[in-house]
Amino acid sequence: MSSQAGNRSYSDAIELLNSCQSNAATIEAIRKSGGKLNQYAIPEMIEYLRRIGYRPEDLNALNVIHITGTKGKGSTSAFVERICRGKIQEEQAGSGKLVGEEENGLDLEGFEEDEKEWVGGIGLYTSPHLCAVRERIRINGHPLPEKIFAKYFFQVWDRLSSHNSSPNSQSHALEPIPDPHVPQDHYTSIPEKPVYFRFLTLLSFHVFLSLKIKLTVLEVGMGGTYDSTNVVPRPLVTGVTALGLDHTFMLGDTVEEIARNKGGIFKEGVPALAVVQEKSAKRGEGVLRDRAEELEASSFDLVPVYPELKPIKLGLPGSHQVVNASLAVAMCKTLLSSPDLPPSLAPYHEPASTSDVPPSYIPYIEKTRWPGRCQTVIDPLSDAEGNVTTTWFLDGAHTVESLTSCGEWVYGPDGMDSTATPSSTEGIPSRRKRRVLIFNCTSGRSAYALLGALLDAGKKATGKSSADVGSWFDRVIFCTNVTYVDGHFKGDLTSKAIDPNDLSALATQHALSAAWSELVPTFSRERVHVVPSIQHAVNIVRETGKAKKEDVQVLVAGSLHLVGGTMEVAGLAERALSVA
Repeated sequence: MSSQAGNRSYSDAIELLNSCQSNAATIEAIRKSGGKLNQYAIPEMIEYLRRIGYRPEDLNALNVIHITGTKGKGSTSAFVERICRGKIQEEQAGSGKLVGEEENGLDLEGFEEDEKEWVGGIGLYTSPHLCAVRERIRINGHPLPEKIFAKYFFQVWDRLSSHNSSPNSQSHALEPIPDPHVPQDHYTSIPEKPVYFRFLTLLSFHVFLSLKIKLTVLEVGMGGTYDSTNVVPRPLVTGVTALGLDHTFMLGDTVEEIARNKGGIFKEGVPALAVVQEKSAKRGEGVLRDRAEELEASSFDLVPVYPELKPIKLGLPGSHQVVNASLAVAMCKTLLSSPDLPPSLAPYHEPASTSDVPPSYIPYIEKTRWPGRCQTVIDPLSDAEGNVTTTWFLDGAHTVESLTSCGEWVYGPDGMDSTATPSSTEGIPSRRKRRVLIFNCTSGRSAYALLGALLDAGKKATGKSSADVGSWFDRVIFCTNVTYVDGHFKGDLTSKAIDPNDLSALATQHALSAAWSELVPTFSRERVHVVPSIQHAVNIVRETGKAKKEDVQVLVAGSLHLVGGTMEVAGLAERALSVA
C-alpha cells in the first residue's frame, strides 16, 4: 500500500508495520543458524538509529531501567513502572507541579494539543501486545493513542525511506560511524526497513525522545546481548528476572548459556540486579555474577523474596508475583536512592530506606495491573439479570515455568472455584459451573511438557491425580491464534510467523490434543475440540451451559497472542486492558 499523504491513519500504519514481519521461513533459517545471525544485530540496530537521526548516546536521556529474564520480565516491568510513576507523581503533587507544566522544566511549545498531556511522562515499552500494537508503547500507564502512534510511526517510516536518497531537506540521517568489527559491505546489504520488533523499538525510542519522557522502563524482547533494546549505552539500573529454558534456538540450550545472553544487558558503571533463582536455574546465578564483573557493572546483587511483601495483596495475582515484586522494589530503591541520579530525576531522590520494602511503595504495588497475566475478567455479555455468568481466566503463560505458576493460580484459592458441584451460601444454592480450557502454543514447543506443567501444578495444589485435575474441565479446546472464522486476523494481531502448512493442517493443535489424551486418558474424546480459529473457540464457550443456564469459567493459556485474540473476539478488551 502507499504511505503517501492521505494514507496515514493508524490502520495504514499497522498494515505497513505488518509488512516488516519475518515469515515462518525466515524464522526457521534463524533457528537453523544456531543464533549465528546474531553477531551483527547491535551494529545493524545502531545503523537504523543513525538513519532516523539518533546516536546511541542520545538514548541516555530517556533514563532507562532495563529488564530481561525468561519469565516475569513483563510483570516486573509493570511493577517498576507503577512504583516509579507513583513516586514521581506523588512528589509533583506535593510540590504543586504537574507533568507537562512549563514550570516543571518542560517547554510545551511546538506540541499539538492532544500531545501535551503525554510530554514528560513515564514511558513503558513491552512486548508482545494483546489486542493493539500501540499497547507496547505506554506513557503514564496508557497505550499511545492511535493518532499519536500514527504520527510518529510515519515520521520513522519516512526517515528510513529517505536515507538512501540524495541529500535533501527531508533526510534526518546522521553521518555513518562504521563498526570496525563489521565488514563494510555488510552495511550496504542492510534492508531499508528493519524487521517488526526492531521497528517498534526504534519507534518507541523516537516517541519517548520526542515527547521528552522523564523515565523509561524498557523490557527486553528476547535474550539480552543481541536484543534490539540493548543499544542504550548507560541505563540507570538493569535487572534479570527468573531464568529458564526458552527460545533455546537463539539463546542456547543450557541455563548457563541463557544467563550469559541475558546478562548482556549489564553495563559499565551501572547497578545490576537479579532474582535469587529457582533450584532448576541456580547455575545461572554464578554466570550472571561473572557477566556483571566482565561488563564492569558498578554492583551486582541477588534479590531474595522480601517477607514484607507476602501479606500484601499484590496488584498482580499469583504466588509467583512476589518474586517479581521483590526485584521491582529493589530496582526502584537502587534507582531513587542513587547519589548519581541525572538532573531531570534529582527532585525525586529519596534517602536509602532501612526497610526492604519502603512503606510508600506498597500502595503502588497493590495498584499494579498487567493484562493477560493471571487476570480474571467477567464477560460483559453475561446475562444482565445474573442468570448466567461467564468468567474468563486469562494467562499468557507459554513456558513450562510460567504454566506451572498458571496452574498454581487457577487451581488455587484465587483461581477457578474449587468445586464443580452445587453448594450453598447463606441458604442460596449456587449453580454448577461448566469449565472450559482454551489452549495453544507456538510450533516447536513441547505440547506434552506445557500441558503437563499445568496439570502437575494442579495436582500439587489440589492433592488429586492428573485424571481428576484434567477432568475438572468439561471441555478442552485447542485452537490456532487466527482471530476469525473466515481465516483472517485482526490487523493488530496479524502474524506471518506461523507456518502456513502447519496452520492449514492444524498440526500443533492435533499434537496438543494427542498430548492431552496421553496425560488424561480418561477424558472423553468427544469433549476435546480442535478448531481453526479463536472465534470458533469462543463460539463453543458461548454455547456451553447456555441451554441449562449454567455459569461458565474459561481458562485461556499457552500463548499471549491467544489471550489477546480472545479478548478481542469475546469483547473483553475494554475491561481487560486498563492498567493506569
